[in-house]
Amino acid sequence: MDADPPPHGVKVARRNTPTRTGLQVTTPFTHAPRFLILYGSLRERSFSRFLAYEAARLLQAMGGEVRIYDARGLPLPDDASPDHPKVRELRALSIWSEGHVWVSPERHGNMTGVIKSQIDWLPLSEGSVRPTQGRTLAVMQVSGGSQSFNAVNALRILGRWMRMITIPNQSSVPMAYKEFDEAGRMKPGPLYDRVVDVCEELFKFTLLTRERAGYLVDRYSERKEREPERLEAVAVDIGFARR
Repeated sequence: MDADPPPHGVKVARRNTPTRTGLQVTTPFTHAPRFLILYGSLRERSFSRFLAYEAARLLQAMGGEVRIYDARGLPLPDDASPDHPKVRELRALSIWSEGHVWVSPERHGNMTGVIKSQIDWLPLSEGSVRPTQGRTLAVMQVSGGSQSFNAVNALRILGRWMRMITIPNQSSVPMAYKEFDEAGRMKPGPLYDRVVDVCEELFKFTLLTRERAGYLVDRYSERKEREPERLEAVAVDIGFARR
């Protein structure tokens, strides 16, 4: 049957209609998948840092290139300018990356301020550059007590808000003090196996989407804002052109 026209004068150009052709890759990437890992504790013996390094080892073993950001010295959001060296470092790493891993302890039933501050310093867009949009994301948490999913659930909300492709799998490590040895290595067992599952799934999703990220996050509303008529109307409104 014939479809009714879109409401409210929505113009869907045929060239912008989602197609399988748009998902085809013409020039495959040859470099290793790039991952940025953020963790949410500055303690000397930090289980979230231990878990972050376990994820890094796994992703590297699978063939990825990994950077782990050290949040020591990062100012609170809005307490310094974006030119602060630690902010510039964080944003540059996010732009370099194709996938993220966020690891947080659970504190007061949620993620820590340390991980939230790192994410808050990442803008949705910076000029024409988007430090997070279209990148894959895996979320993990550690807890001192029984298993909980409060932190990973909150991280998922942030990932969606940052327009990231958050994979279905996740890891929550309860009573983390029992799961890591004195050297900070995670002990073998079902919880470690789940971390392997998460890293493997993140790697696969990154391979699937990294060359298509630009197409996947291309939006009608943003294309509409770039239309010549719209740009001319905005110029008139702010006094740079005449009606």
